Amino acid sequence: MTKRAVLALADGTTFEGRAFGAVGETVGEVVFNTSMFGYQEILTDPSYVGQIVTMTYPEMGNVGATPEDEEAGKPHAVGMVVRALASQPSNWRATESLDAYLKRHNVAGIEGLDTRRLVRHLRTHGAQMGVISSEGLSAAALTERARSAHGMEGLDLATGVSTKTPYTFDLPSPDVFSGQRAQPLTDPRFEVVAYDYGLKKSMLHFLVDVGCRVTVVPATTTADEVLARKPHGVFLANGPGDPAAVKGADRTVAALLGKVPVFGICLGHQIMALALGGRTYKMKFGHRGGNQPVKDLTTGKVEITAQNHGFAVDDASLKGKAVVTHINLNDGTVEGLAVPDARAFSVQYHPEASPGPHDARYLFGRFAKLMAG
Repeated sequence: MTKRAVLALADGTTFEGRAFGAVGETVGEVVFNTSMFGYQEILTDPSYVGQIVTMTYPEMGNVGATPEDEEAGKPHAVGMVVRALASQPSNWRATESLDAYLKRHNVAGIEGLDTRRLVRHLRTHGAQMGVISSEGLSAAALTERARSAHGMEGLDLATGVSTKTPYTFDLPSPDVFSGQRAQPLTDPRFEVVAYDYGLKKSMLHFLVDVGCRVTVVPATTTADEVLARKPHGVFLANGPGDPAAVKGADRTVAALLGKVPVFGICLGHQIMALALGGRTYKMKFGHRGGNQPVKDLTTGKVEITAQNHGFAVDDASLKGKAVVTHINLNDGTVEGLAVPDARAFSVQYHPEASPGPHDARYLFGRFAKLMAG
């Protein structure tokens, strides 16, 4: 038997639907993602900590869920909004339905509402805090809970989601169709230290694919501790929350720049900009999806990219400190930076694209070339 659920936004707008996944109540920033597939990778991306994800494609759950598609071991999104939920998956790899998967991980969902109306509202009025509840509370009470919740600005979520102890990763990208387990890298060309601000597993696979053995370290690791490992390069990963709030990260990266090649993605890109003396800001509704056009200002080529961020780098704050290498063709925001003298570069988008297009995977090879000299 389905249970009634309500999504209430902080501005008083409400939507009615049916509960799926865990029964109860969840509070988070309501955002939307335009990807047509890859919902399990999206839900398990640590960048979604504290967020309720609305999928714009109308039907979700068709491929169920499988452990192999998780990016970080469990869902990090606190809620999910879909137009229509497929109750029975059709996928030879699926081990359970999306409904059962969210139930098992205690993540609340709501289906059956008008997601087009919701997304239009978020685009017009901006991402905002919201509540999904199936507990029968009044819309006014739920709206008040959404209003009293803390937004993303000023939150250091990266430190909380980061690994607590260092570990080594040496598995290349798996071949999901062969059924064979990937074998560890036996002859690494490079030793890389990766800062875990909310690291996705697929990023590690692609680093290994270009010959890196990766040591993943906590977000609070000092520059001296990293340099003592004598790495060929340092990787700055993605992650959730406000980049300016990540304790000490900008100072740590500033101490690494110029001493070792650095490659940053998403939150790592924003932290590198802060380390250079730049600023970041909260976007109205962010970029989340697999179809964002990005122009490489060096080559003039356009890449279709996967993105997931609610903050961006202020280009005016970087004058004379870094070269803007990429811009978003939808809104002109900064999508890439380079500091050639420091052998450092970063991108706001996700070249590992899990899910998403493969246009930018060459950037992992660019990092390898920097480390090779």
